[in-house]
Amino acid sequence: MSDTGAWGFTDDRGVALTAARTPERVVAYVRAGAALLDLGVTPVAVYGSGHDGDVIDPVKAGGLEAAGVLYLGPGRSLDEQVLRELRPDLVVDVTYDGKSPYALDEAVADRLGVPSAALCVGNELMLPTIIGRFGALAAALRPTSTVASPGPGSGLTSGPGPGTGSATDSLASAEEALRVAAGRTDVAVLALSGAGSDQVHLARPHAWPELARLLELGARLLEPGQGPGANWLTADWEHAARLAPDLVLFDSRANAMAPDAFPPVGHARVAPWNPEIPPSPAAYARFFHAVAEALDA
Repeated sequence: MSDTGAWGFTDDRGVALTAARTPERVVAYVRAGAALLDLGVTPVAVYGSGHDGDVIDPVKAGGLEAAGVLYLGPGRSLDEQVLRELRPDLVVDVTYDGKSPYALDEAVADRLGVPSAALCVGNELMLPTIIGRFGALAAALRPTSTVASPGPGSGLTSGPGPGTGSATDSLASAEEALRVAAGRTDVAVLALSGAGSDQVHLARPHAWPELARLLELGARLLEPGQGPGANWLTADWEHAARLAPDLVLFDSRANAMAPDAFPPVGHARVAPWNPEIPPSPAAYARFFHAVAEALDA
């Protein structure tokens, strides 16, 4: 494809998107926008989810604030006139069910007359494939750039932007560091999101692609137990303590309880986990290095 020819991309719902030329003005859900920025595509603006407020969550933002990318507030309540004035030619969201965009009603993009892409971040796909799909979209938006792929199993042979190859190398290095750290310790890890003084959401590791990847790399993540909830088991803090973790990965997003406010979970030490890490090699490399350091602490 060339910048002046017809553009096309098939998203993870199987929707074939087309445009007369390569989109240049991308508006994205904050998680997707942060990933695209890492991959060399700077959005003109990003929007949040129903968990977000009028100020961008710095944990979810990645490098967006430093890049001066405009934040529009939660997607379900954004001002469509403001969005229209930005003249977007592509909207990029994520999907957890492979059917619907997560944070913005697709009808908004329809009313604007622009294509809307939704890329899967749910557990239907393995983490390397999720990273690879974002790389594929970024490559389609920067079709003249060719750099290293995000890694085996990604399905991506080229990608966009300066530094992506080094980010891929960094991800491989981070995964190896985590594999080594997990191999020399027997640390029991519990991932959770604090919901209040009497309630906590305990992550089911296989429901989260990055936690499933930790398991593949040898980390010992604890299962929260039987009960309702596909992604989380909602329980009290006493239940969390009975699981006897050595390390708690706490939800570091602004909508979750900070570790200095929730009850101690036994004698576990804590380390941050963002359940909405931007799906880019650089962002996951930082996370895996941090977990490796926490395992070794």
